[in-house]
Amino acid sequence: MYKVTKDELLLDSLVEHTRKKKNDCKNLLKYKSVQVNGEVQTYHAFELHPGDEVEVGKKTNLPFELLYEDDDMIVINKPSGLVSEETRNNKYQTAFYMVMEYCRKKRQQCYLVHRLDQDTSGVLMFVKNKKLYQELTHNWNKYVKTRGYVAILEGQCRKSGTIKNHLVEDKQLKMRIAKEGQLAITHYKPLEVSKDYTMMEVFLDTGRKNQIRVHMASLNHPIIGDKKYGARTNPLKRLGLHAHEFAFTHPFTHKTMTFKAPLPSSFTQMFKPSKR
Repeated sequence: MYKVTKDELLLDSLVEHTRKKKNDCKNLLKYKSVQVNGEVQTYHAFELHPGDEVEVGKKTNLPFELLYEDDDMIVINKPSGLVSEETRNNKYQTAFYMVMEYCRKKRQQCYLVHRLDQDTSGVLMFVKNKKLYQELTHNWNKYVKTRGYVAILEGQCRKSGTIKNHLVEDKQLKMRIAKEGQLAITHYKPLEVSKDYTMMEVFLDTGRKNQIRVHMASLNHPIIGDKKYGARTNPLKRLGLHAHEFAFTHPFTHKTMTFKAPLPSSFTQMFKPSKR
């Protein structure tokens, strides 16, 4: 929320304060994601005056942050603990079901094009038409440009590098490094290092199951909260993995679209100097 300090039009104000492109701000208005003085406003030339309060991204009837929406897609910031899609025992408490219901009320379709592990938070994209869904899923690696994550690791890891090996799933449903597995490539560099933990930025060239978790554990610095792959600590009571950036080239407009989910405050709080 911000308070208006001058006479201006709503669209111009949104561009200035959100630092989003004009078309993105038009979509915020179109999909009723902007309120002025507590009321939803969709008119881009609505006149603002000093003292008016503008709130962006509220009242979507979704229990999580809506990062972006247009006629083709919807992008959310999935919270940790929420399953991406339905399972045998869980149909309704899933990100897909919640977004599907949100779209259904507007007579729109909904398709899930990629997934995040239940305990991973961050950028998750859905599309609204079958043609786009089929094109993306059949040619995923052709269109996806960036898959960026931030992981909180146990211990101090000050080196950057690339891990390239092969991963296979064993009978216990645990991924392990093995020559007969599928190629997995991960790039990593440290962002912050404290006495006990490292904030690591990670980019994927491939998207194997549990890839980041296995690769960080192979450095002897498992992700916090990841008991499955050797973590001994769980200071945040969740897996320390967040999908913070996703970029792809739209198959039909040929524009590169980039989405970012802000880091959980609990992640950044771990690296703030302690007050004495």
